[in-house]
Amino acid sequence: MKREEFLRTVAGVVAATSLPTIGSASTKDPISVPWPAIDPTDEYFWKFVRTQFPLTHDRAYFNTGGLGASPYVVIDAVKAKMDELEKISETGHNDQVWREVKTPIAQLLGCDLEELAFMRNATEGINVVCNGLPLKKGDEIITTTHEHVANSVPWLALLKREGVVIRLFEPSTFSAQENIDRIQKLITRKTRLISIPHGTTTTGQVLPVKEISKLAKSKNIWLFLDGAQTAGMFPFDLHDIGCDAYAACGHKWMLGPKETGILYVRKEMFDVIQPKFVGAYSDNGFDLARGTLAFHPSAQRYEYGTVNVPLRVGLGVAVTFLQKIGLENVWKRDKALSTYLFNALSQIPQIKVLSPANDAERSAMITFQHTKLPFLELQQHLNTFKLRTRGVSEGGVNGLRISTHIYNNFEELDRLIEGVKSAG
Repeated sequence: MKREEFLRTVAGVVAATSLPTIGSASTKDPISVPWPAIDPTDEYFWKFVRTQFPLTHDRAYFNTGGLGASPYVVIDAVKAKMDELEKISETGHNDQVWREVKTPIAQLLGCDLEELAFMRNATEGINVVCNGLPLKKGDEIITTTHEHVANSVPWLALLKREGVVIRLFEPSTFSAQENIDRIQKLITRKTRLISIPHGTTTTGQVLPVKEISKLAKSKNIWLFLDGAQTAGMFPFDLHDIGCDAYAACGHKWMLGPKETGILYVRKEMFDVIQPKFVGAYSDNGFDLARGTLAFHPSAQRYEYGTVNVPLRVGLGVAVTFLQKIGLENVWKRDKALSTYLFNALSQIPQIKVLSPANDAERSAMITFQHTKLPFLELQQHLNTFKLRTRGVSEGGVNGLRISTHIYNNFEELDRLIEGVKSAG
């Protein structure tokens, strides 16, 4: 697309864009208006995508692994739904809206919408699984030394409360098979669960989850995945992976509102992972006088009480926004940016790149260390270049993590690279 045509298209789309209220037939969906031709190699297209975010241009934002930016269409959808509901003072709880929001999420994750439960974040989903599984004293859980606090504290609390045993392995960034072997060596007759990240929060390493799932099934062990760093970054299919449960947050790579999340529970696990926090909407009928209760036949059994409907509507719009671009295209862009950074950092003598060298195991997060500067000092130095990075202390990594997503560009990466070269 020529530059002049691109700018005319951007102007037309921005002028036409108003944000939808999901489920409202009277509101035109702005995601359906004409876009520039989608070409993941076309910088003009990604400049157009950048115009869809209010994210400041005053600094380069490289912390999607911590918190993703939401596009205008999501922000306005939340506002519109809030305005609509506050005018009539209603919750907005509605089965049709629930299905309309969960349908694109199910498509994105490769599962059935009945297997999805709304959560406030990935942490809440992890807690549902942790506290719902029938784990008892002496049962063993295998996890990594590179867990986020969200996939550490719940299991440690279970250790304190129930006396479960946690067995750790250090993720290998040199070989996917080595990680499978390390897990296999930890398995005993007492192993009940493998709880690992789909992608590590430390180095952005994508673990061989499909192969680990096969190993778990062969040993009659449950597999739970922390998907906070993968959902919305690249395509995958949860049914194909074969895990028993998967928790993700909507506010990172999915670009959704803050305090949104999703929990996938394989339907065969509904009666295994017991709902421990329940209330309105968790049930499929109850009688207090008779002492009877039937849980909802879907993963909705893990949802309860009055919730913020505008946030959930916004999450649905965020996923639809990603689908408009195409998750394959999102991943091509993210991968192009992160590979460019990986290669550039690898050429700087004083830099040690900690993320996997194997392209197949590397995500859109690149973590590195400076051999002469502590990572916090390097981060302070990069702050002067107006670069938002994330320090990684988990697992004793002590490095800086750079997340590249669809609102980033190569010029920002060049500024980062120059900043790193000038340090120390």
